[in-house]
Amino acid sequence: MAEVITKEKSGGKQNKKPIKIDMTPMVDLNFLLLMFFMFTSSFSKPNVMDLGLPAKRTDAPVGQIGDQNQITFIIGENNRIFYHQSNEKDLTEAGLKETDYNGLNVSKIISKAYEKAPKKENFTIIVKPTDDANYKNFVDMMDNISISKKERYGISDIKPWEKKVYENVIK
Repeated sequence: MAEVITKEKSGGKQNKKPIKIDMTPMVDLNFLLLMFFMFTSSFSKPNVMDLGLPAKRTDAPVGQIGDQNQITFIIGENNRIFYHQSNEKDLTEAGLKETDYNGLNVSKIISKAYEKAPKKENFTIIVKPTDDANYKNFVDMMDNISISKKERYGISDIKPWEKKVYENVIK
């Protein structure tokens, strides 16, 4: 603790009393307080989106969804989003339609495509972000898929034939 060292009075002079303070207990106290606050505080949890990835199935043929059993959304630059239900041969600039990120619009588009699907159990939503897309738009699209309550979706790179049509549309 604190220690006071005094000298005997010599004569009539008043001597200064030097004070020596032992800081060891203060350091210990600071360490204990630091540890207390570290262990009792709650750290912020990262905000992550849980992607429910499907289990690997061996009974379903791969790549045979069909044009009418899927809808493809292309996330573009400047908060633009396009969609189509075409294959490489049939996709034109007129077939690549634009919408916005309003949940009602995207849900309606998904619902209409689902109603027209010949095999509703194979209906799949495909999301293809371009290099110019931003993360917020991707998250908004995933939220819209969640709102539409469709569990079959995939995330893929944009194909070269889609990119060609997309670039012609945004010019």
